[in-house]
Amino acid sequence: MRTTLLTSAQVAGFVAAGYLRLDGVVPDELNDQAIDVLEAGIPRLPYGTPIDTAFPEGTFARRLIELPQVAGALHSLLGPGPTVDHHAVHIREPHGGQAQPLHADAIIDTRVDAFDVQLMYYPREVTTDMGGTLVVPGSHLRRVNESDTGRYQNLLGQTRLTCPAGTVMLLHHGIWHGGRRNDSEVRRYMFKIRFNPTVPQVLLWDTSDLADPAVLDELGRRFPWYEQATGRLEIHNRALLWRAMSADPSFDIDYWTTRVNNRPGRAA
Repeated sequence: MRTTLLTSAQVAGFVAAGYLRLDGVVPDELNDQAIDVLEAGIPRLPYGTPIDTAFPEGTFARRLIELPQVAGALHSLLGPGPTVDHHAVHIREPHGGQAQPLHADAIIDTRVDAFDVQLMYYPREVTTDMGGTLVVPGSHLRRVNESDTGRYQNLLGQTRLTCPAGTVMLLHHGIWHGGRRNDSEVRRYMFKIRFNPTVPQVLLWDTSDLADPAVLDELGRRFPWYEQATGRLEIHNRALLWRAMSADPSFDIDYWTTRVNNRPGRAA
């Protein structure tokens, strides 16, 4: 299967922001098929089902995740053979629903060297009045339990997704997000799949640009909701994740990770 792997700078951008957008990558033919499929519903699966079992060859979901850019991005972040944790179809009726509380999915997850990826697919254009998915960039490594953040209404720099038809977003499982209400005259559709890696998530992408200064630029990005001091925690956690993903235990940003990991005279 032909794929298009992510660059090191793109993966670093994912590590910094907690998500990657692939705008309009799904062809119209598949987008049109998606509506009937999502309307009918997709049967639930046991947690951790292999992809071949979850989505047999030729099915809509399998064709979606085998598109070259989608497959390449999934491989770059998860490696070969990820399993399907679960999936869900979300349909918001015209003038229907209410905004979800800001939340992170599942329970507190303390992994610093691994992560799940959530794919969100939008078969139709999402306009501003359709609501879309609200995401707080750079929030994924600030670990919370589900709706602990639900009391927050607005954070500086949050984004409310508007996108062309056929857009796919890949999100770190810890990112703070919430579906918005639909104030438009048309239905809003979204299909979500959560994937679990089955191999170490180390150097899985196109590493030819690993030494490009753009990688460090991405990893050092700050987002508007960060405070000067507490924002350092996000940079530190990024450095820990990049150390694991790049197999470089000496990687650091502004010496913060080296400083707090210093254990003179202790065995490694």
